[in-house]
Amino acid sequence: MNEDIYDIAIIGGGLAGMSLACLLGDSGLSVACIDQADPEQQIKTDGRTTAVSYGSRKILEEAGIWDDLDQQACPIDDIRILDGASPVLLNFLSTEAEDKSFGWIADNSAIRKALLKRIQSLKTIDHLAPQKISDFAREDDHVKCLFQEGEAIKARLVIGADGRGSFTREWMGVRTREWNYRQRAVICAVEHEHPHDNMAVEHFWPSGPFAILPMADDDKGIHRSSVVFTEHGKKKDSLMRLDNTEFEVELASRFPKEYGTVRMINERMCFPLSLIHAAEYIAPRMALVADAAHGIHPIAGQGLNLGFRDVKALADLVRGAHECGEDIGSDELLQTYQRQRRFDNMSMVAVTDGLVRLFSNNIPPVRFIRRAGLKAVSKFPPAKRFFMKQAMGDR
Repeated sequence: MNEDIYDIAIIGGGLAGMSLACLLGDSGLSVACIDQADPEQQIKTDGRTTAVSYGSRKILEEAGIWDDLDQQACPIDDIRILDGASPVLLNFLSTEAEDKSFGWIADNSAIRKALLKRIQSLKTIDHLAPQKISDFAREDDHVKCLFQEGEAIKARLVIGADGRGSFTREWMGVRTREWNYRQRAVICAVEHEHPHDNMAVEHFWPSGPFAILPMADDDKGIHRSSVVFTEHGKKKDSLMRLDNTEFEVELASRFPKEYGTVRMINERMCFPLSLIHAAEYIAPRMALVADAAHGIHPIAGQGLNLGFRDVKALADLVRGAHECGEDIGSDELLQTYQRQRRFDNMSMVAVTDGLVRLFSNNIPPVRFIRRAGLKAVSKFPPAKRFFMKQAMGDR
């Protein structure tokens, strides 16, 4: 059996896993990034978008990929928050945040393409895909990663970046806290007659939150946005049951009039919404990052940004240990990583869960309280600055 030896094996080649590989690419450490999917196929089929926060942009700059994304990602300069049929309740303006953008909306396919290009340029990274891990075997100074086909590699540190259904987490024996929100996200991209002026809209309707996220104009100058319907109730009542014409009627009924005519430009996708949080992020010579450690509701658009902060923290610790000649898989390093990330992650889990329960509730007293709260934030500058800073993820 051929057993190549690496410093680090990253299990999972999604946006978080590949970003971690890129952050470690110039450190002198040998890295295997193992993905069970074909990366080229993923680029072609991933029709989703990601809200990259101001803080996450800095991480992607450090990873060496932002220059490839800069012209394709659309800045979010303003955020408008509404509740039902009420007037605008809360506006976050970049002019109130030192003219910094709150974030950028980028096609997942563009991020994947930039990450793959960067990985292929780094000599210390082997991108092993498509390859599936079937088992691990842990020794004192390494972990053996066994592939489904029978071959294996060894690594001094194994990092699970393999998503909510993480095989790595399951093998580690880590317990999780999880529940189903009994909601679905229906997403698609649309084109619209008039420009969006780099504004994101979060509109809370009794049927569920509706988000409009600004995308860059296409090559022909057509204005585009990404749309997320959050719906609850029975699947037979889902927007997915509608034909395209009926669905576009639903789109038009929710879009602000200033966008003009709206038309869907790609296939709708639907994802169930749930929460999962690992009780531990670490085990001997193993660690979890991003959705493998925590998967949250998309109501605040912070899921991947939280994962990027995991990736940055772990990369910094590993590089620091390597530069000092220390063991990159030591219990001390892994405990430090878990300690650094637990509070931030648990706080965001609590915040997003609270927002879901608050804004998915149409009981009159609750509706009154949330509208009063939004108005209070709008009129109290310190509170508004706090929430704007959280939205930017600038830490």
